Amino acid sequence: MTKNKDWSWPFWPVLPLYPYGKRRTLCREIVQDTIWTFDQLHGILYTIVPIRMTVIKLDAGGLLIYAPVAPTDECVRLVNELVAKHGDVKYIVLPTSSGLEHKIFVGPFARKFPQAQVFVAPHQWSFPFNLPLSWLGFPQKRTQVLPAASSQAPFADDFDYQVLDINLGKGSFVEVAFFHRRSHTLLVTDSVLSVTAEPPAIFHLDPYPLLFHSRENAQQIIEDNPANRRQGWQRISLFAIYFRPSALELTGLGQMWRDALQAPDRSPKAYWGFFPFRWQQNWQQSFTTLSGNGRPFVAPILQILILPQDPTQVLNWSDQVAKWDFQQIISCHFDAPFPSTPEQFCQAFNFLAKNSANPSHQPLSIEDMHFIRELEANLLKSGIAKNRVIAE
Repeated sequence: MTKNKDWSWPFWPVLPLYPYGKRRTLCREIVQDTIWTFDQLHGILYTIVPIRMTVIKLDAGGLLIYAPVAPTDECVRLVNELVAKHGDVKYIVLPTSSGLEHKIFVGPFARKFPQAQVFVAPHQWSFPFNLPLSWLGFPQKRTQVLPAASSQAPFADDFDYQVLDINLGKGSFVEVAFFHRRSHTLLVTDSVLSVTAEPPAIFHLDPYPLLFHSRENAQQIIEDNPANRRQGWQRISLFAIYFRPSALELTGLGQMWRDALQAPDRSPKAYWGFFPFRWQQNWQQSFTTLSGNGRPFVAPILQILILPQDPTQVLNWSDQVAKWDFQQIISCHFDAPFPSTPEQFCQAFNFLAKNSANPSHQPLSIEDMHFIRELEANLLKSGIAKNRVIAE
């Protein structure tokens, strides 16, 4: 078997995101003989972040999979190495209803492990047509919605979970937080993140996105070294979190074409020849504010467009999650695991409280969130988005 075949993901045209048809997988042991993460790269236009699956050993033997990634031959082989030591994959959990980048892998992954039961978050939906899960590749006879109460789940001896379910009108935003009691670990999908200064380890298998964003212009030839990888990662993080951070200056169309035409043949790939932006000198300050010493935070797109649709429910959900005595969080993107207390988790949602105008309740940069607020205004004007609701 060649390495290229080992990394092959033939279904990439269904969701054509980088790295397209070849995906590397990095497995890391987080808690000895208990928890492993499987990272792959995932994104668009070289703005790439990790997408992560978590595997947990059950006390009674066997494995539970939280948020599957692409089941390449390499990925499946790594899982089977755990199966040989700890027992079969018993449960596969899709903990979100709206995350296509997670949903798309569940059916193919379940087919690789035909003995596993598949549990999905409630209120699944698809766009532009709301199709049955079986039409999306989920095994019909093995797929069921997570019980409303975690005590009713077959893995209740190992886990508690809480469901966040926000009705957005044409669909729902659902996230299911899992708490693994024995290891004091909280599993989340998108609700909270943490960003570190150093690039996640998966990038060492494919550093090109880091080097692309480390450049100052399309002509620059970047040396592959730790400092440039670090700079590229920090800029990618600003892109991915804010879409258009305040330190990013977009160049005009004429400049885009001029850069493309002047780029020498030996220069690295760009956006089909374009490098339509430049970074201002204060970009590192934006990143320092974003990273915030590793504290958990809520991504601006959720802060502005999604969670304010039902702030009372979100705050109640975070309060329930904070009753668990977790010590670390594994999220499906960016850094993981990262240390967090229940109190720090709750503080990440303080922007929803009535007194959220207090700067201490908004640790992210207001200037960097300007573009997403403009997006919100345009969506409100077109009737696509709804006005925010104030928590009681």
